Amino acid sequence: MPKYVMLTYLPAGGEPAPEEVGARWGAYHQAIKDAGVLVANAGLARPDVATTVRVGDDGTQLTDGPFAETEEYLAGFFLIEVEDLDEALKWAAEMPNSRYGPVEVRPVWGA
Repeated sequence: MPKYVMLTYLPAGGEPAPEEVGARWGAYHQAIKDAGVLVANAGLARPDVATTVRVGDDGTQLTDGPFAETEEYLAGFFLIEVEDLDEALKWAAEMPNSRYGPVEVRPVWGA
């Protein structure tokens, strides 16, 4: 059965308060687990604590924090195993995040 990653994004500086979405996230997480399609999921720390690694002819360079001006940032992911893209898109549309930030759905290559 194919796997898809649903990448969740949040608006930079405009995230909803946790109490605004907490109950909806709990219900969504339980529903996707009960459906048996959830393989893994995790939230990510804010981009200002990220470190970027680049390797070039001069060696390894590390850059702290965000390095691009963006309106949204990657906030987490869900890895799901479903019948097809239509089912993955249904789960993405039901995700609470889709009400205040985009949800990007990508097939896992070779899965």
